Amino acid sequence: MSIIGQIERATQKRVVKLFTQTLGYDYLGDWHERPNNRNIEENFLRAWLAGRYDDALITRAIAELQRVAGDRSRIPYDVNRSVYELLRYGVKVSAGAGENYHTIRLIDWANPEANHFAIAEEVTVSGADAKSSAKRPDIVLYVNGIALGVLELKRSTVSVSEGIRQNLDNQKSMFIRPFFSTMQLVMAGNDTEGLRYGTTETREKYYLQWKEPQEAPGVPISPLDRDLIHICRKDRFLELLHDC
Repeated sequence: MSIIGQIERATQKRVVKLFTQTLGYDYLGDWHERPNNRNIEENFLRAWLAGRYDDALITRAIAELQRVAGDRSRIPYDVNRSVYELLRYGVKVSAGAGENYHTIRLIDWANPEANHFAIAEEVTVSGADAKSSAKRPDIVLYVNGIALGVLELKRSTVSVSEGIRQNLDNQKSMFIRPFFSTMQLVMAGNDTEGLRYGTTETREKYYLQWKEPQEAPGVPISPLDRDLIHICRKDRFLELLHDC
């Protein structure tokens, strides 16, 4: 690995540590060589829903979420919006013909700590089709097995704009556009400029920088770590998604 690669890798490892030790996310691992990485990791979602709903309802709710997220007949914005509505309001399903409908909540918005927050790094995602190329986002944020955030990291001497453009490239049809159908926050950052964030298809010039109303005193940290703590702490992350 080159010196440049070592620097970027060290930053990524530090960020992973921040997510797990400071923000309380579970670490799912380095998914560089893990096959079939998805934006809906069914096993994690099913495990979280188990005990809350009947198995038949869980199966139907997951199938509906996958159907909506995987719909390639509509433009990406519309697909992402439909996924958001399922996340925000729940999935209405019945166990069978003639049965009453139930609303399956995919996220517990009122109780952030009741959800399963996790990250994976180096998430290899296959291309959208045979003509598309695979990509590997640096860090993906999962809530109850659903990929809701993605983060591209750059070393301090490389503009955060490079990370933003990388996110935009990844959303192109020639790469991994379908993976972004569930994404609600798309982020890029480095240690000197901090974090910039947007949603899917946000143009580079419209990415935002977080402004905390009042900084709490404490040990000085890098702008990147500071912004990640403000945006990705569990209650704030869900608040941003819920109120968008």
